[in-house]
Amino acid sequence: QVQVVESGGGLAQPGGSLRLSCTISGSTISLTDVTWYRQAPGKGRELVARLYPIDSSPLMYYDTSVKGRFTVSRDSAKNTAYLQMNSLRSEDTADYYCDVKEGSQNYWGQGTQVTVSS
Repeated sequence: QVQVVESGGGLAQPGGSLRLSCTISGSTISLTDVTWYRQAPGKGRELVARLYPIDSSPLMYYDTSVKGRFTVSRDSAKNTAYLQMNSLRSEDTADYYCDVKEGSQNYWGQGTQVTVSS
């Protein structure tokens, strides 16, 4: 059974940065698809970015709304994937979720709240 724990949300000012973490147990982060989603109040879930298994091509995907500002990465030693969010905007305010896919199974984190406000 894969377990997923997210952390790193909080309050940031416009133009600021936050880094979200997605730590898994029961699997190997480098062999999984890790997808970051977000859901703003009153809106549907939106795919933000995806990190494919190591040796994949392409290795990552970004939605146009975050391309050039957000970066996905992983630390295999810590079994953790990251979503580095720079140049944050008010419209990035949302609950962020990490979805880890292993084979045909999806495992979700509990979500972490990101608020961008001055």
